[in-house]
Amino acid sequence: MYRKIMVPLDGSELAECVLPHVEAIARGCAPTTVIFLRVAEPVRVYPGATTLGGEYTFTDQDWKQLEVERWAATEDYLKGIVGRVKYDGVSVRSEVLMGEVAEGIADYATKNDADLIIMATHGRSGISRWVLGSVADRVLRSSCVPVLMVRAPGCEPRA
Repeated sequence: MYRKIMVPLDGSELAECVLPHVEAIARGCAPTTVIFLRVAEPVRVYPGATTLGGEYTFTDQDWKQLEVERWAATEDYLKGIVGRVKYDGVSVRSEVLMGEVAEGIADYATKNDADLIIMATHGRSGISRWVLGSVADRVLRSSCVPVLMVRAPGCEPRA
């Protein structure tokens, strides 16, 4: 049923709380592929933004270097995850994308024929959810692929 499983990660320990669930599903469902995915949003500095000493003075080359370093760090992070997990008979790989996170996850799942997305939800509520939004919620609402959301450790049920 679940031949290709996609696991979006954001680089946090909290997001990695899905790993035991991925392992259990890999053992029980015998998928052929598990893909660890990270979608990084481009760095944005808005016109008129300032530092303590005045305006930003990044050149185009500075921006390119920053993006190269972010990309390399993201690839290294995912390679570390892939190196840590072992699922018998399952191909495990990683992908890095640049763009808007929720749409990138949903689009990648559709275009790459994923059968299941397994992701953590940070469990934000109230003002922090309103301000920061919920990537997990947007993925759930925009994806045509089934989504298994794993609550972060320490989640408190609402009264």
